[in-house]
Amino acid sequence: MAALIAEPSLVAPLFPSSGAPRRNLSPSGGNLGFRLKPFPLSVVSPPLPPACPCSAGTLDPDPAEERPTSNSSTKVGGRKGGRDRRRAVRIAWEKLVRWSRSWRSKAKSDILERTKKVVVLGGGSFGTAMAAHVASKKAEMEVAMLVRDVDVCRAINESHFNSKYFPEHKLPENIIATTNAKDALLGADFCLHAVPVQFSSSFLEGISQHVGPNLPFISLSKGLELNTLRMMSQIIPHALGNPRQPFIVLSGPSFAVELMKKLPTAMVVASKDKKLASAIQQLLASPHLRISSSSDVTGVEIAGALKNVLAIAAGIVEGMNLGNNCMAALVAQGCSEIRWLATKVAEGVSTAGAVIALAQKYHVKMPVLTAVARIIDNELTPKKAVLELMSLPQVEEV
Repeated sequence: MAALIAEPSLVAPLFPSSGAPRRNLSPSGGNLGFRLKPFPLSVVSPPLPPACPCSAGTLDPDPAEERPTSNSSTKVGGRKGGRDRRRAVRIAWEKLVRWSRSWRSKAKSDILERTKKVVVLGGGSFGTAMAAHVASKKAEMEVAMLVRDVDVCRAINESHFNSKYFPEHKLPENIIATTNAKDALLGADFCLHAVPVQFSSSFLEGISQHVGPNLPFISLSKGLELNTLRMMSQIIPHALGNPRQPFIVLSGPSFAVELMKKLPTAMVVASKDKKLASAIQQLLASPHLRISSSSDVTGVEIAGALKNVLAIAAGIVEGMNLGNNCMAALVAQGCSEIRWLATKVAEGVSTAGAVIALAQKYHVKMPVLTAVARIIDNELTPKKAVLELMSLPQVEEV
């Protein structure tokens, strides 16, 4: 289940938390309405602390070797403890950075250098964003986009804009759009498949004669055929007539527009061929796109498909103004349901309509995702769904 950690965990933070802000308990010049008077009692002054060794001309002591004296006040000890803690954190961070740089220098590969052409099947928002991302990594590399809209094709080639999806984001000039499958696939080293799942089978069958048997297919499509419950890892080889077609799934919590804006994003690639997964990882990774790798193809596809269903539920919660507590509970419950199903099924699952059939087949109760399917089918109102879900029996968390 490494992939479920990668997909909904796909979901891990990119930067360490800054922690809760400190509260300033001291007045900042305001009048508190009273004045403190001197306390009349006399007190015995504590003995002076020993002279600092620095005053005798010695070097500053190593902070790690400093020891609080018996006469140190709690206030001074607190300050020193804070300094030691900050120093330890700084050293840990510096070690992490050095390790990261060393690892990157050793892991460098010639994958990007050897790649001359990448083809992207589909001219939608995510396909366009991934084409722009790959093209920006190497100006000498050709990125061919196979699109069906003639106007979009013309706009990309003439003005370097996808007028339909990203009219305000200029695309790299090494992106070339075409409506001809043969031209797009000719000489390609890698193929990014960004065609919607429900149209993928017929689309791939139509271009299969132009696909080389060793061309790696990187699937960006999330979901499963409604009637067959097949995942993309099954659809692509079957439609191309090649059960050995190299296959990689790319998934993760990612919005196309944020990828276009080069905002920090984390995704995962999964393949049964670890070397191939590593190659795609190196091809796609960048300073703003972190790519993890996995061998759990089924887990990544299940998580990628069901998180879209869960996103619909999140949208319902947001639209009904049910608050952050409800949103957090929904996400936790939804991730649990994904995990429950993933432990029972090898074929995978996709859209909300397929969830019910698959859950019934493997006797898995999935209340949140089933409720989403009923809402989509206009058989249940969001308000009624929330009331029913909140009244479910209290069960032990698995």
